[in-house]
Amino acid sequence: MKKIILAGGCFWGVQAYFRDLKGVYHTEVGYANGNKPNPTYQEVCNGVATHAEVTLVKYDETIVSLSTILEHFFRIINPYTLNRQGNDIGLQYRSGVYYESENDALVSREFIQKRQALSERKFAVVVEPLKNYYKAEEYHQDYLIKNPNGYCHVNLDLLKADERK
Repeated sequence: MKKIILAGGCFWGVQAYFRDLKGVYHTEVGYANGNKPNPTYQEVCNGVATHAEVTLVKYDETIVSLSTILEHFFRIINPYTLNRQGNDIGLQYRSGVYYESENDALVSREFIQKRQALSERKFAVVVEPLKNYYKAEEYHQDYLIKNPNGYCHVNLDLLKADERK
């Protein structure tokens, strides 16, 4: 099993999308790369904590590659917006790929560089080492299963039938 941490705006939609991707075995939402230990949702929202809302994605690389995961990630985010996805605006909604291995850093950087070369506009997606990660409160885990009519900036229909578990 491998894992990668993705920040793509509100973590509810990112988790819902990746939870159903073939080859992904576990997802959870949390807070990463911020300034204090064990932040709360309120601290992240009001700026006391500088973490990004993230989704931890554990996957089987014999079924799905990191490059494929990044292709899906770029399907569901706007790579040009700084600290914003959909209607959500703020530092916690920044876009990023947070890695633990140098190989994942290399794959992520190369993927983004190739995409960036095809665009005249500058991407706002960062690729950084994972500095810290804290699991979000339980009520945020699988939020859109618990609240089927909850807000989601991600178009979950972008995950095609043959890509689903």
